[in-house]
Amino acid sequence: MAEHSGPLSTSTATSDSDGPVIEARNLVRGFDGRAVLRGVDLTIRRGEFVALLGRSGSGKSTLLRAIAGLDDGVPGSGVLEVDPRRAVVFQDSRLLPWSRVLDNVILGLAGADAGDVGRELLREVELEGRERAWPRELSGGQQQRVALARSLVREPAVLLADEPFGALDALTKLKMHDLLRRLVARHRPGVLLITHDVDEAIALADRILVLDHGILSVDVTVDDGAGRRPGEPGFAELRGKLLDALGVEEERTVAATA
Repeated sequence: MAEHSGPLSTSTATSDSDGPVIEARNLVRGFDGRAVLRGVDLTIRRGEFVALLGRSGSGKSTLLRAIAGLDDGVPGSGVLEVDPRRAVVFQDSRLLPWSRVLDNVILGLAGADAGDVGRELLREVELEGRERAWPRELSGGQQQRVALARSLVREPAVLLADEPFGALDALTKLKMHDLLRRLVARHRPGVLLITHDVDEAIALADRILVLDHGILSVDVTVDDGAGRRPGEPGFAELRGKLLDALGVEEERTVAATA
C-alpha cells in the first residue's frame, strides 16, 4: 500500500469472506499541531469483535471517526482502507421521535421487502410486536435494541459502536452484551467497540486493544476458555493486565484481592 498525505478514509473492494474490512497503516491524525494518533496499525477482519480501551484523550474517538469516514479536514497521514458498508451505534440511540419503531429501523432502506427485513431484525432484538410503538414508549434498553436493529438492517461489513451501553443500568447492560454477541455471530460484521469498561471489553471481544497517547500499546486475544466473567479462571489476570495498561493500579489491586 502506498502512503498518503492528508486525511484519508478510502474503501477497498467489499469483502464477504473472512478478509480484512478495516486496515490502517501508520495512521496519523492531529489537531492544532498536536498529534492525537501517532502511527496506528490496525487490521480487523470480517466477523471479528475488537474492543478499544483508553483513557480520556487517548485518541479513541479520533480513531473511530476516521474509520467512520467522519474526519474530513483533520490533518493527518497514513493509509486507511475500510469496507464502505459501515454502520455506527452511539451511546444515545438517536431514534427519530416522530417516527415509529419500524420506520426508525428501515429509515432510508429501499425495496419492497424493506418492511419484512425490518420486522425480522426487530424479532432478532426481541422487540417483535413493537413495530408501531413510538420511541418514547420504550425503555432505554429497548431504544438501544432498536438502534442495533437499524445498524444491522443493511448487513454492514463494519459495525462501529461508541459506548453503546454506557447509559444503561448494570442488569440491562448484561442482557445487551449477550444480545450483541448473538447478533454479531449471526450477521458477522467486523466490530470495533469503544468502551471505558474493562469488564465489558472482556465479556464481548475477541481482541482487546489499549490506545495510549495515540499508540496501540496492548493488543491481546481473549481466550474463551480463560473466562469472561468475574470469578472464572483467567478473568482476574486479564483484567489486571488491562487495568495496568490503563494506569489504574489501585483498582486492579482491589479487584484482585476482593
